[in-house]
Amino acid sequence: MRENKLRYKELQVQEIPKWGHYLREKWRECFANHLSAEEQNSIGMDGFLWHLCSWEKVECLEKEAAEAAFIKQLKQKCTIFYQFINEAYLLENAKTLTIEDLPYDQLNMYFGDIYIMDWNGNWTFIMTHEMECGPYFIRKK
Repeated sequence: MRENKLRYKELQVQEIPKWGHYLREKWRECFANHLSAEEQNSIGMDGFLWHLCSWEKVECLEKEAAEAAFIKQLKQKCTIFYQFINEAYLLENAKTLTIEDLPYDQLNMYFGDIYIMDWNGNWTFIMTHEMECGPYFIRKK
């Protein structure tokens, strides 16, 4: 299981199989609801949700600033999900979660685009499979 590296901390990790589709749609609602479905598709969000950031359609932090924001972010309950698969995780007591803990594999396109989203949809941290894109951090206003 991919969550093994998460289990070594105080985190409470629960695998939530088949939740990927639901979480991707919730992510769209939380962070891209200012764009119509047509606008989202025109920037390629039907393939990669993170295009919202790379096409500058949302205010976000990038690179080191995004990583710093994620590290500083209060993390209680959040989800981890991927772009192309329905494997997902619910994390509680996530205050100690770091970037190094994330089940992320940049070289594997299926596991390379990872989204960490606050349970209430207040923030998200995204790491992409493309070296020059991301990571990104969006905080809902």
